[in-house]
Amino acid sequence: MTDFTATRARFDMPEGVVYLDGNSLGPLPRGVAERVAQAITGEWGHLLITGWNRAGWMELPARVGDRVGRLIGAGPGTVTMGDTLSIKVYQALASALELRPARRVILSDTGNFPSDLYMAEGLCRTLGPDYRLHTVAPEAVAEAIDERVAVLMLTEVDYRTGRKHDMGTLIAKAHEAGALVVWDLAHSAGAIPVDVTGAEADFAVGCSYKYLNSGPGGPAFIYVAPHLADQVRPALSGWLGHEAPFAFDLDYRPAQGVERMRVGTPPILQLAALDAALDVWDEVDMHALRARSIELQESFIATVAAGCPDLTLASPREPSQRGSQVSFRHPQGYAIIQALIAEGVIGDFRAPDILRFGFTPLYLSPEDVARAAATLCDIMASGRWDQPEFHARARVT
Repeated sequence: MTDFTATRARFDMPEGVVYLDGNSLGPLPRGVAERVAQAITGEWGHLLITGWNRAGWMELPARVGDRVGRLIGAGPGTVTMGDTLSIKVYQALASALELRPARRVILSDTGNFPSDLYMAEGLCRTLGPDYRLHTVAPEAVAEAIDERVAVLMLTEVDYRTGRKHDMGTLIAKAHEAGALVVWDLAHSAGAIPVDVTGAEADFAVGCSYKYLNSGPGGPAFIYVAPHLADQVRPALSGWLGHEAPFAFDLDYRPAQGVERMRVGTPPILQLAALDAALDVWDEVDMHALRARSIELQESFIATVAAGCPDLTLASPREPSQRGSQVSFRHPQGYAIIQALIAEGVIGDFRAPDILRFGFTPLYLSPEDVARAAATLCDIMASGRWDQPEFHARARVT
């Protein structure tokens, strides 16, 4: 049984704030600042370049990768860390396409995160006019899988609505059609139970700064199924994906397994932050987390539905079909979110009309959810959102 009172005590939360945006940027866990300070002063400061050996910096992407792997059902040695999520999407797509040389279609859905689609479009342009990205509505993915598809690329949980794909069913259908599958787990890792091994996923990628709380710009991860790991040829064949990087050979030879998916020098300070942030997960059961998340979401939906008739639920009503977020629609969603933030309840907005709220039981209590819902309903009833300062768009929404 997971003690969520204990996990809550492991976060430095600002006084008086209800944070419903951990699905965009996780808060600061206790111990992270100290671990990063140690990496800066005790390792970089005192060890200088010898830190690569003496502080184990070179092994950090694999060691932290194994810790992340446990949260997504990946076996030891199948996940590595580094670079950004967009780069990992590109790597996975390019490798998967090369494994299906007779096919030219990447299939995705219109609910996918735009950056994933942009990377796919860019890769297709590089490979030539025969390659194309084909997108369909999220509900139409299964019927669009056929023998022309080389790669199915999906984000398991829709970043706008929280709608959750059925990973196992779609993988099975794709494999039956001869296609490979790349999963973006940015809104899954640390939010819902994931089993990439049991579902027979081919590739999985994700960021670490949302539910895993590594801090802004934290490193991404990539998983490659063991039976593919020694077959894939990285399109981005960086020196740290080389079999022997310090031999400084002029020709590229891929490292063994997922290590070949390393590209450039790993971000040691941010990996140190993630390593410390992952400590809280040592005491968390993912199924207990999922049950509490659904409980919090259901409470929020019920209160908002009863008290805010002008808001329309954008997320699936059935909790098993959602990730760990709830979204509502309103034409003035941006201003409403700004008014909420001004009163200490932090959610976020996604164009054109989505009010988005993340539910992270590690630090979010039932009392927090009740306060957030009541504040939202009060703002809607009073019209306090309709102030000039709340309509002024900032660069980040």
